[in-house]
Amino acid sequence: MIIKVCGMRDAENIRQVAALGIDWMGFIFFPKSPRYVSQLSSNAGIIPDYSSLIGKTDNDVSASKVKRVGVFVDDMPQNIVTRVYNYKLDIVQLHGSENTVMIDNLRRTLDPDIHPNIKIMKALNIKTADDVAKYKDYEGHVDYFLFDTKTPLKGGSGEQFDWSVLDAYDGKTPFLLSGGIGPDDAERIREFSHPQCIGIDLNSKFETSPAFKDVEKLRKFIEQVRQ
Repeated sequence: MIIKVCGMRDAENIRQVAALGIDWMGFIFFPKSPRYVSQLSSNAGIIPDYSSLIGKTDNDVSASKVKRVGVFVDDMPQNIVTRVYNYKLDIVQLHGSENTVMIDNLRRTLDPDIHPNIKIMKALNIKTADDVAKYKDYEGHVDYFLFDTKTPLKGGSGEQFDWSVLDAYDGKTPFLLSGGIGPDDAERIREFSHPQCIGIDLNSKFETSPAFKDVEKLRKFIEQVRQ
């Protein structure tokens, strides 16, 4: 199971969380988010380059394998391209109303010149089975879906949706489960089953303040989920 921790910003907290053996780490480039990674933040200070850690401790090697996910909400394609380049992003997560023409053009711009084999993930806000059906508009255009809670906020609300509505998802694109997953949900995660579910997205329920994660809560939760 892929474990993605999203909404990171503090350099030391990033290093600590990366060392837990997570798979993906999300950085939010949406100015209205309390977890916004400012343009003024340097690549070295905010998103460390782990490439020099190979050959050191097990935790260092684990951290070096974490994929970087950039989260964007109806942003200009050129802004996305710039951040993919500057922050060495591996995955672009689109959390707005982006259409497939924009997505296809973005992929052609990024792959292979900027980032060969870049992956694109489309977030869909879910409350009912009708919301799930919107995946059909994007099937074949994205590499992953992220199913999040439908709220006025663009992610990070801490609210859950009824996961049983995902029984209506019969697409072929793998997805991550998101939306208010917290420290007490390990058993629910283990019990949840869908053939296309490949991972989970963790954010606000593990925070002591916006963009700062409780490392020990994450450590315990990850151990429980991966038992």
